[in-house]
This record gives sequence, structure tokens and C-alpha cells, in this order.
Amino acid sequence: MRKFFQYIKSLFGDLIFLIYPNSCQVCNNSLMKGEESICLKCISDMPFTTYHNNLDNPVNQLFWGKLQVEMATALFFFAKGSKYRNLLHSLKYRHKPEIGVFLGRELGFRIRNSEYFKNIDYLIPVPLHKSRLKERGYNQSTMICRGISDVTEIELYEDAIVRTVATQTQTKKNREERWENVAGKFALPNVESLKNKHVLLVDDVITTGATLEAVAHTLLEVEGLKISIAVLAKA
Repeated sequence: MRKFFQYIKSLFGDLIFLIYPNSCQVCNNSLMKGEESICLKCISDMPFTTYHNNLDNPVNQLFWGKLQVEMATALFFFAKGSKYRNLLHSLKYRHKPEIGVFLGRELGFRIRNSEYFKNIDYLIPVPLHKSRLKERGYNQSTMICRGISDVTEIELYEDAIVRTVATQTQTKKNREERWENVAGKFALPNVESLKNKHVLLVDDVITTGATLEAVAHTLLEVEGLKISIAVLAKA
């Protein structure tokens, strides 16, 4: 009887898929059964980086001389006008949190296989202010962390750091304006839990690195804490 119900459930799922097929978040073509968020063609064409295996990569270099970062990486390149721009836009503004989880897994595979991301204790998402979180319904960086955790089994520490002030969007600001917008806007609810830990700070995209730098500066107030950084896209 159980097998019969499993068969009916599978059949019903196939029927729903045929009637309401999901579309690729990059090219908008219908996804085939087994594909998730992005079709195989767009995944194979995706401009992935190899930053996770290169200490001198451009993301790591953004923090040189500013703060101590063990390692930093980005999953893919994010050029203006790229069709992959839709991914981040859908993740943040079109209520598609599953994209963050999916791409987080892709990032997780690379982190798991890199010699530079060993012995990480916690995944920490860049926090949203509570007003922005209420408006959006989820933190896109938390979704990315969940995907990474699925692959690496590293623990997600969602409330390790909080944003105390609702800041303006960073999109049209230069580097100095971005830094002024976010500096000193974060707090640590439980310092003791972070002492002597190695954390991976996670965000969706990096441009100048101002937001991540501001978050990292606050975290590095903790005794013995080490930070690595991972983002989905390098703009």
C-alpha cells in the first residue's frame, strides 16, 4: 500500500510539473525534470571563478592592508549586462530564496575541496536590519549559507552579528560613501561564543568590499577570531 501511495505521489508531481513547469532563472526556458533553478546549459556556461584555489585572487586583494582575512573567494563573475544578473536580482527582489540555496551548494562544493577553507567553525551571513528582513521575508545571505551547509556540514550561526541601523542601498554609492553608510552599524550579541573561532562570512555580491569590511571589523573585535569570506558574485 505504501508503494502505491508513493507511486501516486510521484505521478501527481510529474503531472504538476508538466502543467506548471518551472523556468530557468537565467534564460527563462522551461526546466527539465531534475533541473533546479538553473538549466544545465546555463550552469555549464556560467562564468565560474577558481578563486577558492588562489590566495592572490581579486576578492582577497580587496582586503589587503585593511583587515586580516584568512581567505576570500567568489563563485562567479558578475559583469554589467550579463544574463546572470537575473540570478541575484531574483534572489533579492523576486522572492526566490531557493536560488540562494542552490548557488550556495555550488559554492559549498568548491569550499569543501579547497585547502584554504579548512577548519571553519561557523557560517555567518551578512545580516539585514530587522525592517529590511520583515520587508523581504528572508535574508539572501542566510539562504546561501544554508546551501553551503548542506554540502560542507558547517554550522550556520545566523545571529552571530546583527545590523543595528537600517542603512540605505549601496548600489549607486562610491567606495567612500559605501563605507560611511555601513561603518559602525553592527553589533555582537554573544561575544563569548565566537572566541577563538574561524568563521566564514557570507554575502551575495561584492563590489568594493565596504559592507563585508564593516562586518568583519566588528567581528574581529572578538578575541582570537579568524575570518574567511565567500560571496556568490564578484562585480
